[in-house]
Amino acid sequence: MTRPIIRIYTAKEIFIDREMNDKEFAIYQRDVKEYEKEQAKAEAKATAKAALLSKLGITEEEAKLLLS
Repeated sequence: MTRPIIRIYTAKEIFIDREMNDKEFAIYQRDVKEYEKEQAKAEAKATAKAALLSKLGITEEEAKLLLS
């Protein structure tokens, strides 16, 4: 697997493209895993919210009215 490319801009508006080094790649992998966890949590929350609204037989707007 090739690693993601980093683009470095210099002061003279010249750019250098290179693969991530070991440290950068480890941080990148950690960040990707964290992002995937957050996405899964958000998806689970949205699914639970939709299921609850369906169970109650109300829309999201109606729920907001009830809670205001």
